[in-house]
Amino acid sequence: MSSVPLASVLFVCVHNAGRSQMAAGFLHHLAGDRVEVRSAGSLPGDRVNPAAVEAMREVGIDIADARPKILTTEAVQASDYVITMGCGDACPVFPGRKYLDWALEDPAGKGVEAVRPIRDEIKTRIEALIAEIDAQQKA
Repeated sequence: MSSVPLASVLFVCVHNAGRSQMAAGFLHHLAGDRVEVRSAGSLPGDRVNPAAVEAMREVGIDIADARPKILTTEAVQASDYVITMGCGDACPVFPGRKYLDWALEDPAGKGVEAVRPIRDEIKTRIEALIAEIDAQQKA
C-alpha cells in the first residue's frame, strides 16, 4: 500500500478547542496514516477544552497534547475536504475542495456529561467520512 494519504481533511471551528479537535482525534485514530488530518480555528483558544479531552480519553483517544491553531489560507488550499463546525464566513473557499458544514453544538463551557453526545455524533460523522473517502478511492 502507498504511503501517500488517500485524502487530506481540515476541521475548522471558531476556537479549535473542542469540536474540531475531537474530530481530528477520531479521524487520526480511525484512519491512521491513510488520511492527513488538520484542524484550525478562526479565533483559536488558549487550550483544548478540558471536557473534550476527558470525553475523548473515555473512548481511548488522547488529545491532551493538541494545541489550537489559527486557520490559514495555506491549510485550506492543502486540504481535499474542509469541514466547518461553526466558523461561518471566516473560512476561505477554493475550487476543487469539498466543503461540508457539520452543525454541531459547541461544547465550550460545558461539562463532560454534555460533551459526550457531541463526541458521539462526531464519531458517527467521522466513520461516514472515512467510508466516503474509501469509496472515492475505489471509484
